[in-house]
Amino acid sequence: MLFMSKGKLYLIPVPLGQTPVDTALPQPVRDCARQLKHFVAENAKSARAFLKSLPSDTPLQQIEIRELNEHTSPSVLNELLEPLLAGMDVGLISEAGCPAVADPGASLVALAHSERIQVLPMVGPSSILLALMGSGLSGQNFAFHGYLPAKNEPRKKRLRELENDSRQEKRTQIFIETPYRNKQLLETMINTCAPNTKICVATDLTLASESIMTHTTAGWRRHGLPSIDRQPTVFLLQA
Repeated sequence: MLFMSKGKLYLIPVPLGQTPVDTALPQPVRDCARQLKHFVAENAKSARAFLKSLPSDTPLQQIEIRELNEHTSPSVLNELLEPLLAGMDVGLISEAGCPAVADPGASLVALAHSERIQVLPMVGPSSILLALMGSGLSGQNFAFHGYLPAKNEPRKKRLRELENDSRQEKRTQIFIETPYRNKQLLETMINTCAPNTKICVATDLTLASESIMTHTTAGWRRHGLPSIDRQPTVFLLQA
């Protein structure tokens, strides 16, 4: 009775890169996305490419796709709920991976809950969890921190803080970087962290070029850096 007059907000995962949709997403997720006619997406162009790959049951020109990204004004959020309040189901799509995880879509999900709209998260690839699963680091206690500071000295300071927290709390620290700064971040980690701190670099997850490597800081110094320039990468450390 609670949700009868309103639409449902489906959180639709997408493949991480050029992975075939039928290998990345379960059939029920693909079937759900095919039948929806209203979407909120971080990027409309990539959302259309995803819907074309399904393919959608509705011609793309007849599907409404509204954008929600870092440039979206908070005042627009209520407008994005209008189809749901009118009784139509809506799919929320992130630029890559799972919606509302390290993603602006979380603000729409929060607003949906405040309007007593049913939210239905669906199964799909999360680069954060896949990296943690494949790292060999602690999956019992972990934290995701998004992006570290871009400037060198603040980045070093933050890494030391995360390393100390990991040591005290037995916690795996997870973070990401803009792909063109991957090498710079990894170099800073290797030059900043203690020799026995474990560092994992997880690149191109679910793609044919996938690589997950874990070494101590000292081990990375011996093995050298992987080629991760401009490739989507998740970084993890455990002291």
